[in-house]
Amino acid sequence: MRPVHDLVIAGGGPAGLATALHAARAGLDTVVVEPRPAPVDKACGEGLMPGAVRALGALGLEVPGRPLAGIRYVQGPRAVQAAFRRGPGLGVRRTALHGALHRAVLDAGVPVLPLRVAEVRQDGAGVTVPGTGLRARWLVAADGLHSPVRRALGLGAPPRGAGEARYGLRRHYAVPPWSSYVEVHWGVEGEAYVTPLGPGLVGVALLTGRRAPFGDHLRAFPELVARLPPEAAVTPVRGAGPLRQRARTRVHGRVLLVGDAAGYVDALTGEGISLALTGAEVLVANVRRGTPGRYESDWRRVTRRHRLLTETLVRARTQRALGPRITPAAARLPRVFAAAVNALA
Repeated sequence: MRPVHDLVIAGGGPAGLATALHAARAGLDTVVVEPRPAPVDKACGEGLMPGAVRALGALGLEVPGRPLAGIRYVQGPRAVQAAFRRGPGLGVRRTALHGALHRAVLDAGVPVLPLRVAEVRQDGAGVTVPGTGLRARWLVAADGLHSPVRRALGLGAPPRGAGEARYGLRRHYAVPPWSSYVEVHWGVEGEAYVTPLGPGLVGVALLTGRRAPFGDHLRAFPELVARLPPEAAVTPVRGAGPLRQRARTRVHGRVLLVGDAAGYVDALTGEGISLALTGAEVLVANVRRGTPGRYESDWRRVTRRHRLLTETLVRARTQRALGPRITPAAARLPRVFAAAVNALA
């Protein structure tokens, strides 16, 4: 059977929608498959690094949010901050980001079908999605951290090393932001991210290897408890994890993986959306050029810096002797800290 479409994209989150926008610009016949109605909320730090802001601008998108000046590490009385050098980041609700991307995809003429991809069948000419009537030259798996397509194709791989599994929890509080920086508070068992999202709203994301309720983890940060009264909480707690996910490859025949489905290290450096946008661009560029096999090496190249810095930081974080020294070391070496922040930004 001859393919009907150029791309079927499994997953209508930021990675899938960004892939669809790049594909539409490249003149590729594209369909997005997403069973959940937009916008979809999920556990997310909601802080876009400057690179992600630039990538959205290149797609012609303006997303409402709160400008972010940089990153501040806080550990008890110690604090050190680094400003972004190439423009601000953006604190933006996940729902606002998803809604803007979804509208742009529809405006570009790309259909978003309320279907689910649970199985794929491929041959030398294309990919068929059983039960949907869809067939395309390529299928893009953009279906998230625990990608059903990755699992169905046996492309998952066990995490390297014996480090603890880490999880994320997120909640919003109706309080005015007290800083223009994303604050990363370092505790004994995890980190708390505070992201300014609007004139009267902050998002709090907790990363930890210990399974416990949000409130239990928050109590490890007395300075935040004092600023975030329980009655100011305006959204339910959402969770995600385990965060570390590996894929054996990003290219499997006529199936290409992008976003969190392509592999994920940790949320510690806040680069998930940036990587999804970058991955979407290089994926479509290779499909357009007729060089899909190069996508694997291109993905490794554009994510190498992030993967190296994040792996290093997570390993240091999970070692009892090194974890408590990260913020003091950053305070003693502010230029090194600023260089690391801007390398990721």
